[in-house]
Amino acid sequence: MLLIQKYFPNLSDIQLKQFEALQGLYEDWNSQINVISRKDIEALYLRHVLHSLSIAKLIQFKAGTKILDIGTGGGFPGVPLAILFPDVKFHLVDSINKKLKVVNGVAESLGLENIYTTHARAESIQGQYDFIISRAVTTMPDFVGWIKNRVAKKSVHPIKNGILYLKGGDLTEELKLYAKATLYDLNAYFEEDFFETKKIVHLPLKYKG
Repeated sequence: MLLIQKYFPNLSDIQLKQFEALQGLYEDWNSQINVISRKDIEALYLRHVLHSLSIAKLIQFKAGTKILDIGTGGGFPGVPLAILFPDVKFHLVDSINKKLKVVNGVAESLGLENIYTTHARAESIQGQYDFIISRAVTTMPDFVGWIKNRVAKKSVHPIKNGILYLKGGDLTEELKLYAKATLYDLNAYFEEDFFETKKIVHLPLKYKG
């Protein structure tokens, strides 16, 4: 929890309580439905919460922004970002329903009213969103195929609407088709070793339809 306060010192009392509650909630749910490995649950704030919040170092979502989180698993990056941005709407999607049971349970316990979930494959989701976020659920070409025509036309942020993808390692080959993709190294924001090879990929996408 100190990690979160280190990098996000201006949290409200409500946000602090919500972030503090995450460890106990995920430990409790994880004992019933395994969504996080034992090693990761012990480093929840580093490997999941802070990693998710790295997106907020790149962009401050404006009130009313619509975010789609594909392959959210146990709720990452969507849940931590929903705590940080209470005026932003988060749609969390996963193809495995029991994982969404955890997400819904955590969101309910925290009183998060800006999250809703759908049990579905990514390709079946309808509607338009300002940004589509995810943590390395597949290769970028496959991911782009899943969410084409889901990006809203009107852009109101300093960076253009599109994909914000959390991924690590060498992405040269995977991104060679995407000249407009920009990589942001997370070790520019965080000093912990975990972030040494981690990146945010921003891929602007235009609405076609």
